[in-house]
Amino acid sequence: MCLLCQHEGLSSIQVEAGPSMLIAGSIAITVCAVYSGRLKNGRIERERELRVSSILCLVSGFLLLMFFISPLMLAEGSVPELSGRANAIDYMDEGSWGNNEHSENAKLGHNQSAHGGSFSWSELNPIFGFVYAFGDLNCHQKHDRSWTINENQMPVCTRDIGIFMGFFMGSLFFRLRGFNRWTVRDTFLSVFDDDSIKSVYLEDRRMRLMVLLIILGIAPMAFDGFTQLLTDYESNNGMRVLTGFLAGFMIGWFASSALSSRPELFDSASSVELPANSKLSLK
Repeated sequence: MCLLCQHEGLSSIQVEAGPSMLIAGSIAITVCAVYSGRLKNGRIERERELRVSSILCLVSGFLLLMFFISPLMLAEGSVPELSGRANAIDYMDEGSWGNNEHSENAKLGHNQSAHGGSFSWSELNPIFGFVYAFGDLNCHQKHDRSWTINENQMPVCTRDIGIFMGFFMGSLFFRLRGFNRWTVRDTFLSVFDDDSIKSVYLEDRRMRLMVLLIILGIAPMAFDGFTQLLTDYESNNGMRVLTGFLAGFMIGWFASSALSSRPELFDSASSVELPANSKLSLK
């Protein structure tokens, strides 16, 4: 039975593992949240929750969409195979680090002239240039870990695609079900039906549950990434997207919760409605 909506029909759906699970999972999460409706388990006024999650959805959704639109709209083959460094500018102009002739066996970079020639995002349309500059600064842009559209490498790698997709869905998930409940942990857990987590409140395991869920979301990406970094193991793009999605989903959910939890919107701690008739106590 689904923990979120307690509906056997939805929870019985099974999807084979793989990249397609992202789309199916995203649809299932949305359907689950919409099906069970908005639960009256917090403040009736949800203006801040809606505003915060909407902003996060818009920003992450815009960037995610532009990751696909930019290479599609650029001239075919205008973005060659890239290989840069994370958190560094590598392809701003012809003289940038990424356009130099690095060793093919180096841990960072490659001989750019042998991979389609130089690339400068500063010469692109300002909008597309911004998107590729964002990818240049935040992503390593390794070509073997990235997808191509219209013979153009995408601005970010597949793991980042998964992260942004997950972040968008995590923010949307909170927007559909989340409530301000004074503290971050209670706001984070407000997406669950009260009856499904009654025991968590009776035994005061709220913080442990929130931390556990966040760890379960981020750990697969961390394990996959660090194992690849420290050993000879080489992940694949499907696994990178999937683990990135799980981590992004939790980050989006948590960020929406943290930015929505505002004690000043309540008259007092005792006015916060919690599962199992629990009450907040200030220490």
